[in-house]
Amino acid sequence: MYQPLADYLRPQTLDDVCGQEHILGQNGLLRRIVESGSIPNMIFYGPSGTGKTTVANIIAKQTHRKLCKLNATTASSNDIKQIYAELDTFLAPNGVLLYLDEIQYFNKKQQQTLLEYIENGKITLIASTTENPYFYVYNAILSRSTVFEFKSVPAGAAMKALRRAIQYLEQRDAVTITCEDNVLEHVASSCGGDIRKAMNAVELLVSAGRRDGDTVTVSMEDAALISQRSAMRYDKDGDDHFDDLSALMKSIRGSDPDAAIHYLARFLEAGDLPSACRRILCSACEDIGLAYPQAIAIVKACVDSALQLGLPEARLPLADAVILLATSPKSNSGCMAIDAAIADVKRGKTGPVPRQLQNVHADGTGFEREQGYLYPHSFPNHWVKQQYLPDEIAGAQYYVYGDNKTEQAAKHYWDGIKK
Repeated sequence: MYQPLADYLRPQTLDDVCGQEHILGQNGLLRRIVESGSIPNMIFYGPSGTGKTTVANIIAKQTHRKLCKLNATTASSNDIKQIYAELDTFLAPNGVLLYLDEIQYFNKKQQQTLLEYIENGKITLIASTTENPYFYVYNAILSRSTVFEFKSVPAGAAMKALRRAIQYLEQRDAVTITCEDNVLEHVASSCGGDIRKAMNAVELLVSAGRRDGDTVTVSMEDAALISQRSAMRYDKDGDDHFDDLSALMKSIRGSDPDAAIHYLARFLEAGDLPSACRRILCSACEDIGLAYPQAIAIVKACVDSALQLGLPEARLPLADAVILLATSPKSNSGCMAIDAAIADVKRGKTGPVPRQLQNVHADGTGFEREQGYLYPHSFPNHWVKQQYLPDEIAGAQYYVYGDNKTEQAAKHYWDGIKK
């Protein structure tokens, strides 16, 4: 029966695990916990192919516990009850280490059932998830578990696994494998930090390589073809999606056009125009705002053009918009002003609208009285001093002029008139 190379060459010790130095290094917290032999309930959080299942296997082996694996996409509460029934029998003399993959697919009731069985310590839970556990895992389980984040494996660490794979394939097939320049480096960097994906790619490249007797040659052309778009990690409902959105907007706000255009490229490669367009429009209003008010209209035109053109041409107006925003002067004065005003409204700091601002059409219904409104256009410079805010918050200041050229020019204009 066929066994994937990544599974066959799964590391057997913590030293063989690629990446995760922050938790599995010589002084890493997870390594010290495993070596102590006292294993708490844990949640492994991170992308696919970063070693979560592998580390769970190693922990079970080093602590001499029976490892029971369940996948939350297909498992039920009855499966957990069946595992619990094996406790204190010859099948599980040292207790059970339950590895529950994709725990985010367990609903709240199923997670509450799981909680019942890990309370007494006879079942030690290691749950894994590719989604943020603080959003998807029941709080009572979180409070009884330690969360460890597994990060995408850097290309340098992935090379260690790829060389091991080549060496094994040479021995298994009794051949000499020759890789053209930069083939392994290309696979390592294009796998998106997923070791399983990288190993599968190498296995496929070798099986499809050009054979000349006992020599197999792996070409750069094949490596480039097999790795097209493979580095993308994108899920419209997943953490990576929202991380990319956040990074796009923060790069624009930070005036880094290179980073901003990079994150835009991720959305374009994933074919997700609406998300990118919405975030770019938001940034134009929130981060550039009154420092360059025309940017809002320009970006709106670019977004409309992109949606009308569709991909791949949509990349052109969106690239223009992103670079324009990243290189524009910045001001969040409008955002700060409306947030401060909303905060007062939520606290109930409102009060009646001043009489001089009330709707004149309400007069003549038995409440006739002098309104006292002063029409600004009847006064020099189209301005006259009068109260606009309700009495309760008279004098409140929400808007503060930004320190950019445009807003300072407006401030200078009004300071001269209002004095």
